[in-house]
Amino acid sequence: MRRRGLVAGALALSATAAKGQSWPTHPIRMIVPYAPGATGDIMGRLFGEELGKSLGQTVVIDNKTGAGGTIAMAETARAPGDGYTIAVVAQGTLVYNIGLYKTPGYDPLKDMVLLSINIAVSNILIVHPSNPARTVADVLAQARAKPGEFTYSSGGIGTSHHMSGVLLEMRSGVKLQHVPYRATPAGINAVATGEVAMGMFNTPTVIGQIKAGKLKAIAITSPRRSELFPDLPTMIESGVKDFVVDTWLGFGAPASLPPAMVTRFNAELNRISQLPAMREKMVAQGIDVQPPLSTQQARKFLEDDMGLWLPIIKASGATAE
Repeated sequence: MRRRGLVAGALALSATAAKGQSWPTHPIRMIVPYAPGATGDIMGRLFGEELGKSLGQTVVIDNKTGAGGTIAMAETARAPGDGYTIAVVAQGTLVYNIGLYKTPGYDPLKDMVLLSINIAVSNILIVHPSNPARTVADVLAQARAKPGEFTYSSGGIGTSHHMSGVLLEMRSGVKLQHVPYRATPAGINAVATGEVAMGMFNTPTVIGQIKAGKLKAIAITSPRRSELFPDLPTMIESGVKDFVVDTWLGFGAPASLPPAMVTRFNAELNRISQLPAMREKMVAQGIDVQPPLSTQQARKFLEDDMGLWLPIIKASGATAE
């Protein structure tokens, strides 16, 4: 009887242990700091579907917009580290916001773990089709002719569109006038209607209008030419030294997430990013799939990016408060 009791006890412990190791047992929430249809939302949904297949649980998208993504990131940082809350993160939410907000509500290096960096989206310098400019040098000449009056639009303070303008000022010495709009479509429309002189917007958001002839593309902010626009030179090729704006996106989680789960998420997200079908969908929208990075490499990338952009934001005087 004693032996039978010991066996039963062992089986019970084994069952308990197995139950504890069966993560995930219910749906995983993916916090997305962007509205439906935005680049980050598209990426989150595509990756979430594949991630759900791998883990055997549904990944539920939770669009939580507002305050430049600080609300979403603060909620992610405060969530339990149990593997049931992850988030879409980006250069804007983990780097720009730290320079723009005095109290963003989270520290990307202490409160969160960067699970992966999966894609990058460049901007395209656009002008109205009637603008005679054909090169970046032409645009800069126009700006120098009207110092402080040559306007560029953005989808809001702290966006990559805004930071592209800030970087152009610093790299070229021109003085521009930033005109922030409430959303990206409005900022793009301002260029298309001639309300502003130029803009630098995410490639996926301007592809259609460029091909339709409603916008003229001058250069791209990526480190290399786009497969969609092979004849479009980069800003560096156009003579603007050290000018690269390649807005990266990936996934993050609370810093308290156990190392084993961090490793699992990293492996799955990197695997998904390299799927041929996934790469095809991304490239078709002007999105560059990034080489897989370990979580240690991703953190180093984040630290280096903060070292680059925080001084630029500080020097620009830009603030979101």
